[in-house]
Formats: sequence, C-alpha cells, structure tokens
Amino acid sequence: MTSTTHAQPLFLARRRARTAPLTWSVTLAQRLAVTDALALALAVGVAYLVRFPLDGHAYVSGEFSPSYLAVSISLFTTWFAALAVGRTRDRRLLGGGSAEFARVFEVTWHLFAGVAIVAYLLRMEIGRGYLGVAAPLGLALLLAGRVYWRHDLRRRRAAGEAQVPILVIGPWHKAANLIGDFHRHPGAGYRVVGVCLPDGARPEVRSIDGVPVLGTHTQAASLAVRHGVAAVAVAGSDAMDREAVRQLGWDLEGTGVDLALTMALTDVAGPRVLMQPVNGMPLMYVDAPQFRGSKYVLKSLFDWCGAAAVTLLLAPVLLVLAVLVRLTSPGPVLYAQERIGKDGGTFRMLKFRSMHVGAHDRLAEVLAAEGVADVGAFYKPKNDPRVTPLGRVLRRYSLDELPQLFNVLRGEMSLVGPRPQIAAEVATYDRAAHRRLLVKPGLTGLWQVSGRSNLDPRAAMRLDVAYVENWTLFTDVAILARTARAMVAAEGAR
Repeated sequence: MTSTTHAQPLFLARRRARTAPLTWSVTLAQRLAVTDALALALAVGVAYLVRFPLDGHAYVSGEFSPSYLAVSISLFTTWFAALAVGRTRDRRLLGGGSAEFARVFEVTWHLFAGVAIVAYLLRMEIGRGYLGVAAPLGLALLLAGRVYWRHDLRRRRAAGEAQVPILVIGPWHKAANLIGDFHRHPGAGYRVVGVCLPDGARPEVRSIDGVPVLGTHTQAASLAVRHGVAAVAVAGSDAMDREAVRQLGWDLEGTGVDLALTMALTDVAGPRVLMQPVNGMPLMYVDAPQFRGSKYVLKSLFDWCGAAAVTLLLAPVLLVLAVLVRLTSPGPVLYAQERIGKDGGTFRMLKFRSMHVGAHDRLAEVLAAEGVADVGAFYKPKNDPRVTPLGRVLRRYSLDELPQLFNVLRGEMSLVGPRPQIAAEVATYDRAAHRRLLVKPGLTGLWQVSGRSNLDPRAAMRLDVAYVENWTLFTDVAILARTARAMVAAEGAR
C-alpha cells in the first residue's frame, strides 16, 4: 500500500515536468503550414482559372453537381488537413533523408485516390483537366517549399543552431558507435548531451567521445527531463532487456521526450521492413532485396523516356560541347572506355574527351607522382596533368558525362545507379561491393549527390550498396534533382 501511494506522486511529477517543445521545430512547423497553404491555394486557384470562367457558375457534371468553386474550397481544405493528419510536418521527419518528401507524396496520392472514389460513389464527373493541373502543380509546390525550408534548416544547423538534444543509453562501445554516427552527420541536427550506461558498467568510464557519462539506465528518464533532451536513444537492441525498455517508456510517458531504439541492422529502408507484433513483442521482418520484376520494368521505362527527353532538350548543348572539344585539342570528340556493368558484363561507356590523347598510357606516371601504388575503388588523381583546360571545366560541372545518355538509351546504363568502374577496380571488390553489379550502372548515383569526390571509398561504397538494395522510383527522382543542383554548384567535383 505504501509503495503504491509513493509511486503515484512520482508519476504525476514526471507528467508535470514535461519537457518544453523545441522552439525551432515549432517555428519551422508553423512556417511549413503557411507555405503549404500558399502552395495549395495557388495550385487549386491556377487549376480553376485555367479551366473555368471567373463568374463562379461552373458546375460538376453528373447526378451530384456542386460548383467548381465549392469543389476547389473543399479540395484545399481537405488537402491541407490531410498533410496535418499525415504528420508531414513532424519534427522527426524534417531535414533528414527523403522520408519527408515521400510522406508528402504519399498523402497527396492517397488524397486524390480518395477524390476519385468519392466522385465515383456520388456519380460526379470532375473534370480531368482540373485535377490534372491541381495535383501535379500542388505536389511540386509543396515539395519546393520543403526544399527551401530544408536548405534553411541545414544552414542553421551548420551554424550550430536548430539542434535536437539527445541522451544515449547503452554499453560504452555501442554508445560510442552511435555517438560517432551523430558526430559524422551534423546535418541531421542531433546533439548528444550525455550517456547513460547499464548498471554494472565499467565505473572508470567518465566520458565517451567527449560526451559525459551522466548516470545509469535506471536514471535515464529523470536525467532526460533535467537536461531538457528531446529524445532518448537506446544504442543497440540488446543494450537493455525488454522489461527495462518497457519501463523506460513508462518513465518517459507524459514528459514529451521521445524514445528511439536503434537496430543492429543498417542500410535497410522502410519499404523492405514489416513490423509484426507477436505476443506484445515487435518482430521486424526484412524482405530480401529484389533485382527484377515489374518495378525494374518501370525503372527501365523511366530511364529510356527520361534520357530521350533530356537528350532532345540538351541537343544544342551537346553539339556545342562536341565542337569545343574538337577545336581545343587534337583527337576524337568522344572517349569510349570499357566498364563493368550489370552482372559483370562489359560495355563501352561514352564521355566527352577531357584528356589529351594517350592519357591512359601515362597513368602509371601520374600515380607515381602522387605516391599511389594502384588506382583502388573510386580513386581519381588530385592534380592530373593529362586533363585539358576545357576538360577541367567539363569535369567541374560533370558535362563530360552527358554522352552517357546514349548508353542509357542503348540499355547499358540507368539514369541513376552505382557508377560503372573499370575491371581493375572491380577486381578489388569484397562481397558487399560486388552487390553494386546487381543493377545497371548509373549516369549519376547516391554517392555522387552525397559528397562525390569528397567521400572516402568506404563511405561511397556503402551508399551505393544501400541504393542497390533499397531502390525506389521516388529515390531516383530525388537523386536526379540533387544531381542537377550538384552540377550547378560543382560540389565535390574534380
């Protein structure tokens, strides 16, 4: 009886000690709400103006025929509400990865699928031209608004602002790995304020990677509230037993502090993960990656249509670059090199020639000058004397890669995928790196838009393998958009 009456005031005290919400996240959510409203109003307004007169007398055809003005107001209201209900402005999604954009796309797709169902049930014939303008325009404007605010958020995080304070729990070696991940990715915005070690841990450990040890895992909830953290992260699923994690969740209940559990399995994206509760225990199923089937037919169709459209659009640019290459240095316009493609097959990859003729024969000389024994994966000489003056410009903006559009049209490459490498580089692959060969190589890839030449080979290889195993069409579109930005900014190029 005494223990029960004592526990209740502690529970109530925890609820009263609710951590204040992060000011920056509240402000950002409000700004996103404003830009979302403006984007939807503009999309619905343009769709109405393009299709109907301004007198407000346009009506939907069918048994139920409200005015298009009423439909527009309803669509705006429902769309805006769906974005809120779908948690597209959740702090945990903002500024990190493609999940934020995917959530907006998913909510929009579901909304218009629902509109089609409602229209069918009520026997309404809503104009396809009206919906055909509102849906893509609204989605594009919503994503553009999020790109703007994401850029602003990352700028602030680079300046040490808009941080998410977090407390890490786990054995010192696993806590060190998780802290290292947070420190290596400052753009994610996590600031580790302390570590809690399990009971019985090494008492001499006072700090981990510069982060102080504040106490044990049983003190984590009170320490989280005291230090005003936004989340408690358990480093490794075996860092605490299930009962300890359950009690921690109870202790954090009502405090406003999130509980995050990290898994030992890395580089596995959401579409391959299925959570199934078994007797109250969450069991995570991980689907095996698929490298053929209908989604890859769709990818091939997207690649061919995209490459054809870009080739026609850039035809004048390609012609001008070809003339410049021909006039500025002797030799052919195009350089074809044998590369390793899907399933280890070979093909001749095309590039605008950016080096002097005979450059390949001087590779050993360049490597010796830089003190490098062999090329290795992703190696590029830093100051390569074989590159022509025009070639430096072409490489800086990745314009030398544009002829690979023809490789895409021939079915040898994809618009997005791991970059193709020469046989000498492929010979150094381990088992993980060989998984790059399970898909067509790409004109651009995930590692290129994540740092390009600034990334070390191990990180670049990990990004490529993660792309291969978790590919989605939405990921391809996002990578292509980031590639265009990286080309303009010449980020990480050599």
